[in-house]
Amino acid sequence: MRRAIDAVWRLESARITAGLARLVRDVGLAEELAQDALVQALEQWPESGVPDNPGAWLMAVAKRRGIDRIRREQRYEAKLAEIGHRLETVEENAFDAVLDEGAIEDDVLRLVFTACHPVLSTPARVALTLRMLGGLATDEIARAFLVPEATVAQRIVRAKRTLAEADVPFETPVGADRAARLASVLEVVYLIFNEGYAATAGDALVRADLCLEALRLGRMLAGLAPGEPEVHGLVALMEIQASRTRARTGADGRPVPLAEQNRGLWDRLLIRRGFAALLRAQRIGAPPGPYVLQAAIAASHAQAASFAETDWRQIAGLYELLVRQTPTPVVELNRAVAVAMAEGPARGLEIVDALGPQLKDYHLLPSVRGDLLARLGRSAEARAEFERAAELTRNAAERQVLLDRAAAQ
Repeated sequence: MRRAIDAVWRLESARITAGLARLVRDVGLAEELAQDALVQALEQWPESGVPDNPGAWLMAVAKRRGIDRIRREQRYEAKLAEIGHRLETVEENAFDAVLDEGAIEDDVLRLVFTACHPVLSTPARVALTLRMLGGLATDEIARAFLVPEATVAQRIVRAKRTLAEADVPFETPVGADRAARLASVLEVVYLIFNEGYAATAGDALVRADLCLEALRLGRMLAGLAPGEPEVHGLVALMEIQASRTRARTGADGRPVPLAEQNRGLWDRLLIRRGFAALLRAQRIGAPPGPYVLQAAIAASHAQAASFAETDWRQIAGLYELLVRQTPTPVVELNRAVAVAMAEGPARGLEIVDALGPQLKDYHLLPSVRGDLLARLGRSAEARAEFERAAELTRNAAERQVLLDRAAAQ
C-alpha cells in the first residue's frame, strides 16, 4: 500500500499544491496543507483502500486542514482570516475546478515559476522543485544529492520563508521578465538531470532516479509551455543524453568514454523522442537558444553510426554558435574537444591552455589536456595531467579511470 500511496503522491502532489497555492496565495502554506493530506492518506488508505479519485480526496482533506489551521493560528490573524474566509466561502465547484485539467495546468506552471524563482539560491530552487513538483520526500532528496537530510530540510524551510518575505506572487511571468524566469526554471531541471547523469560525488557515475525525475519535469514543462523552443530543446537534450545511459558504464561500474561505447546499447526510443522534441523546437521558428544548440550537438552524436563517423566539423560549428550565446569557460572547453577532433589535437590544446586560469580547479580541464597531450605523444605530461584530474574529481568511479589512464602513459 505504501508504494501505491507514493505513486499517487508523485502524480498528484504538484497538482494539489499548485491548486491550493492559487487559493491561499502562499506556496509554503499550500505545500504544508498538501503534506498534511498525505499524512492522513497514509493513516486511512491502508484500511479503507485508495479512493476512486485520490487527487480530489487529497484536495478535500487539504481544504479542511487549511480551515482548521487558519482558525488555530490566531497570531497570523490578519492574513489567515482573509485566507480562511476565502476557503470557507468558496463554492465547492471551485475546488472541482482546481482539479480540472485546464485550470490545473495553469496552476502547475505558476508553481514551477515560483519554486524556481531567482530570488532563491540554486540549491534551494533544486530542493523546492523536487519537493513540490517531484513529490520527493526530504530524505529522498538528501540521498540523491549525498547531503545530510537536515541540510535539505533547512533549504526548503528557508526557501519558503524567502518567497514569503519577498512577497513573490503566485503567477506566470509575462513580458521581458518571462525569458529570465524561464531560464531559471530550465537551469534547475538541467542541474537535476546532470547530477543524475554524471554525479559530482560518491561511488556511482549515474543516478538514474534523478535523470528520470528531470525528464519527467522537462516533459511536464513542455506540455505546460508548448510555445517555448528552449523548453523543447532542453527535453531533446536530456532525452538524447539519457539514451546513452546503459553504455556509459561497464560491468564493473566504471565510466566508458564516448569513443568506446557500444552504440547498440543506446536507447533508440529515447533518441527518437529527442529528435521529435528538437523538431518541435525548430518548428516554432525562433533563433536557436543554448538548449536547442546543445540538443543539436547531441543529435549529431546520435546520428553517427560510430565514433569515427561523427561529423566533428558540424559539432565544432555548433559549439562556436553556443559560445557566442553562452561564453563560459566550460562551453569553450567542450568546443576545444570538438575542434581537436576536427582539426587535430594541437589546435585543441591551444584553446585548452588559454582556459587554465579560469578552470584551474575543474577536473575536466586536466582530463581533456591529458587526452590531447597523449594524442600528441607527450606521455609524461599527459600522465601528470591525468593524475591532477584524479585529485580534483570527487567521484570515485571517475577517479579510478583517470588513475588508470595515468598509469597507461
